[in-house]
Amino acid sequence: MSQPSNPWTTLSSRVVYENPWIRVREDQVLRPDGQPGIYGVVEFKNRAVGVLPVDDEGCIWLVGQHRYPVNSYSWEIPEGGSPQSETPEETARRELKEETGLSAGALELISTAHLSNSVCDEIAYIYRATELAHGQSMPEGTEKLHAKRTTWNEVWAMLQRGEITDSITVVALLYEAVRRLQGN
Repeated sequence: MSQPSNPWTTLSSRVVYENPWIRVREDQVLRPDGQPGIYGVVEFKNRAVGVLPVDDEGCIWLVGQHRYPVNSYSWEIPEGGSPQSETPEETARRELKEETGLSAGALELISTAHLSNSVCDEIAYIYRATELAHGQSMPEGTEKLHAKRTTWNEVWAMLQRGEITDSITVVALLYEAVRRLQGN
């Protein structure tokens, strides 16, 4: 099936802010209705990676931390930025170890997702980790984390109560719910 052509015309583009993680660009555009406008785009320098750790008993490992942009505590699967020098799978294994101390014997890519495609180009690679081995966690200096092993029923209840709102985690848990309904 062919895709419709791009209805936007970019007239000019300029970087308005940049740091080691993101670049913010403002474009002068012609909108789909032909009228002039502006569009702000956040370009991410790293890819996002999340990893859903599922142990041999079917329990899920979550990581809790305060998220500065939304000023609230968040329960999530282990996540992090994947630099171009590292594959998303390598990042998944690194983040799992750093944030929980766990190592995965098996890692399966379960989804890719654009996280907020109306304002940014960030793409997430989401993995499911099994055959877990325990070790020592090593969080980064920007992280004050609490890792916890949680039953599937409790994780699902947390999601239903709105206690889990991180988009990568929501995608991973919905995938896992379907997998379990199918008996996998």
